[in-house]
Amino acid sequence: MTKESGGARELTWTAEPTPRWDADKEAAFSPAGPAVHGLGTPGESDALGDAWWRVETAAGEVAGFGRLDDTWGDAEVLVAVVPAFRGSGVGAWAMDRLGEEAAARSLNYVYNVVPVGHPDRETVASWLAGQGFDARDTGELRRRVTTRAATTAPSQ
Repeated sequence: MTKESGGARELTWTAEPTPRWDADKEAAFSPAGPAVHGLGTPGESDALGDAWWRVETAAGEVAGFGRLDDTWGDAEVLVAVVPAFRGSGVGAWAMDRLGEEAAARSLNYVYNVVPVGHPDRETVASWLAGQGFDARDTGELRRRVTTRAATTAPSQ
């Protein structure tokens, strides 16, 4: 579990050892829903693949989720924020944690493809660009994985 400040809130990042679909995930994926993100239509308590983390406030409120699916040295990442916490920095904080998780796995890039059917496609793509993701001709947005030491080392 990681505990840090995210925006004006103290947030925790907790790995879900056996991720399952639940009401909190349903809320975080609203209004797009899980199917738009390639997760199918899971029912309550259905097992989910990949690595998942839960973002909670100091008061124990679920603020969002991060998902990482690593394959061949890269990872598809996904951040889903509960509507009440959108625009508060929770998503950026979670994306930074996903970058740290990818670095710990010695991955090269994290990427995301905003689905054509996503109700806020342009907004999400713009947000990802603001998080350092570069758009590719394939529709994929990708960001090089760096370690904290590499990003804070003084130039020589």
